Formats: sequence, C-alpha cells, structure tokens
Amino acid sequence: MLLRLKDRAYGPWIILAVCLLLLPISLPRVALSDEVQYYAYLRSVYFDRDLDFQNEYLYFAEQGRQFGDEAVANALLREDAVNPNPTTGLLRNVAPVGSAIMWAPGFVLADLAVVLANAFGASIPRDGFSRPYIVAVSLMTVLYTCLGLQLTYRLARRYSDDVVATIATLTVFLASPLVFYTYIAMVWSHGPGFFLWSLFLYLWIDAWGKGEQRSLGRWLALGVIGGLMVITREQLGLLMLVPALEALGLYWRLLRERRFAAVPGLLGRHVAFLLTLVLTVTPQLVAYQILNGRPGPSATVAGKLDWTSPNFFNTLFDPGRGAFLWAPVLALGLLGLIWLARQDRGLALLLLAGFLAQTYINGAFGTTWHLRGAFGFRRLIEMTPIFVMGLAALLMWLRPRIGLGPILLGAALLIYWNVGLIAQWTIIRPALRRELIWSDMLYYQFVEVPRQIVDRLGALLFDRCRLTTNQTC
Repeated sequence: MLLRLKDRAYGPWIILAVCLLLLPISLPRVALSDEVQYYAYLRSVYFDRDLDFQNEYLYFAEQGRQFGDEAVANALLREDAVNPNPTTGLLRNVAPVGSAIMWAPGFVLADLAVVLANAFGASIPRDGFSRPYIVAVSLMTVLYTCLGLQLTYRLARRYSDDVVATIATLTVFLASPLVFYTYIAMVWSHGPGFFLWSLFLYLWIDAWGKGEQRSLGRWLALGVIGGLMVITREQLGLLMLVPALEALGLYWRLLRERRFAAVPGLLGRHVAFLLTLVLTVTPQLVAYQILNGRPGPSATVAGKLDWTSPNFFNTLFDPGRGAFLWAPVLALGLLGLIWLARQDRGLALLLLAGFLAQTYINGAFGTTWHLRGAFGFRRLIEMTPIFVMGLAALLMWLRPRIGLGPILLGAALLIYWNVGLIAQWTIIRPALRRELIWSDMLYYQFVEVPRQIVDRLGALLFDRCRLTTNQTC
C-alpha cells in the first residue's frame, strides 16, 4: 500500500486543480477585433448559414462604441481597396476557421441550454450573441488548454519524474502568455492550437524510435489533427516539418540497411497521412473561396510576409517585444533541449527544428512581427510542449545538484514576473501594451503591482469587467 502511494502520480490532479482554481478570475467576452473574427465564423454559420459577417461585425462594433472604443469598427468595417472584397462583396475575415470548429460543441450545448431555459420561462435571446454563447466558447478555450497541459505533462513524464514534470508544466503555463490567453483573452485561437499540437506530439512521440511501425490508423489520426492545426493557426502547418524530417531519416535508414521491402508500406502510410491532412484543410479553402473569390487568404495577410525573415532574432531578443524578455521561462525551456538531447538527441533536434520553423515564420511578418498591443509574444504559445519538455530535462539535471527548494523558488519568481506583467498590461501601466518599459520596471513589479492589486482587490474579484478596455462583458 505504501509503495503504491509513493509511486502514484499526483501531477495530473495538481494541474487540474490549478486550472479550476483560476476559473473565478476568467473574463469571458468577445471584444477585440481578432476575437470577433474568430467568433463570427461560428455564429454566422450556425445561425445565418452564411459567411456574411456584416451583422456580427456591426453588433460587436456597437458594443465597443458604447464605451468610446472604435477598434472593432476601424479594423473590420472600414472600407478600403479589399474590404469589402471587390470580387465577392463580403467583408474580410483574416482569422482561420479552426477555432470555430473546435469551439462548436460548446456553442451547440449553449444553444440547447438556451432553448431549454426559455421553454421553462426564461427570456434569454437565442441569437448567438447573448451571454451563454460567449461563456460557452470561452470555457471551451479553458478546456482545451487544460487538456493540452495534461498531454504536455505526459510528454515531460517520458523523460522526467512526476514532481519535475508537474513543476515544468505549471511553470511554463503560469509564467508565459498561455495563462493570459486562457483566462483573460479567452476567445483566441491559442488554447485550441496549443491543445492540437500537444495531441499531435503526444500521438507522434508515442511511436518515436519505431516510426516505420506506426500504424495506418495512427497516421490517419495525425493527418486529421495536423489539418486542424493548420486551419486553427495557419503557421502551425510548418510543424509538419517534424514528422517530415523523421520520415527522411527513416527512408535513409531503410535504404542504407537494404530493407527495400519496407519502403512501399511506409510510403503508403505517409501518403495516407498527407491526403487526410489536405482533406481536413478543405473547410478553410472553401471559406477562402467564398470570402475572397479564390482558395487563398486575403491580400492583407499575404502582403505581410517577407520570406527572408528579417525579424527572426527580434522575435526572441528585441528589448521591447522579444519573447525571451517577456517570458524568460521560454529561454530556459529552449536551453533545456541540450539536456533532453543527452537522453534522446534525435527527438531534441526535431523539436528544435519545429521551434525554429515557428520563429522563422514569426520573423517573416515584416510589419506586424512585434505583435504590438498583444500581451507578450503570443505566436509562440503553441510551442509550450517543447518548452516544457526542455525545462523538465533541465530540472532533472539540476534537482540532485541544488535540491528542490531553489527550483521551486525560481519557478515562483518566473511566475511572479509574468503575473506582474499581466497586472501592468491590464490595469496599472497600459503603455506596456506597446512594449516592455524597462525604466522603473522593478519598482512597478515589486511595489506598484502588489499595492494596486490590494487597492483594487474588490473589483478584481467581483467586477473585473469594469477594469477592461470597453467593459463589453
């Protein structure tokens, strides 16, 4: 009995508890232009059976205008050379469709709940705009993030023990922008995207080292998940570089070992994977065709890219917007791949390749690479499993050398740094939304943040909407 208790893994339960404990501070709402575009797909298809977003954009624009916020109207309703699209006459939507698909179960359940409540005398508008729909979609993001954390923990457990895997998972979660885009800016694509990449990596790594034996069913599942990744956040398609590099290594090994008979079967499974992935991407191509008159994104997206990736290093190290300065835990996680390589060099190199691919495409956004206005460098959120696995490997090396106490203290400091930045970004120092302000940073983090949180504790606990930009919640 004692042996069973000692060997029991408590990490998944601790992670679940953290997810649930953070729910009371969540802020379910659709207010920002990106959120409106993600949400508009779901509401328009379900209720209007079309992709004409005029009514969705007007509704959320008016919500903002009630508080003097013209951001949605300026971003989505302002006419220019490509809005409305001169070919289709439809307003543009540069968001992919995947998040709407992932949120759909919650949205449908909310609609059924509204119908049932109204049948018993309630008078909730059944329009896709009322509170139950917004809350349901927001909670779907929390669900996907928490499932992604569970999968990420299990990935880390392959190379570390329960304690270290738990610390690594929760530290990266709470010390990075992921927690912000789970509980504060909820109706974004990062939660679903993180979950999908975690699931893809979990199913793929499960057969790592014996890739030629991965079943057809497994490859078909990976194709569906990979396709959903692409239509949730298009840049995640570059992560298919990871299985592609593995495949090249497998073919080279089979040819070198003269195992020619194994090649056709492996090739057939890879072709099935690619066909499934392409088929899963079809809804996005159809949406593009309807909106833009061609199966490709709006010109406002394609025109942003500079394929030389001039801002590759700025993505990570820029003093005002660099990912490693907003969330130092990401740098530690990437550094930890060195220790992961000591256990599995091939896997560590492939994970590094995936990270570099995402950094490359982020750096290729010539005019918007900095994500000014966003909290932190959100385009690397989906790389959380890579950072967690690296950090877990690093902590496994550190633990016998420095003990658990200093590790927990370091984790607490990293988390506090992120919490302090969230407080500054949201209610204390809004100028931080443009970039990190290093003058008086320590004073704000360790004096102003605690003082103002205490002063506004009542509003933070019971009236958070009053502290938001336009109070549309």
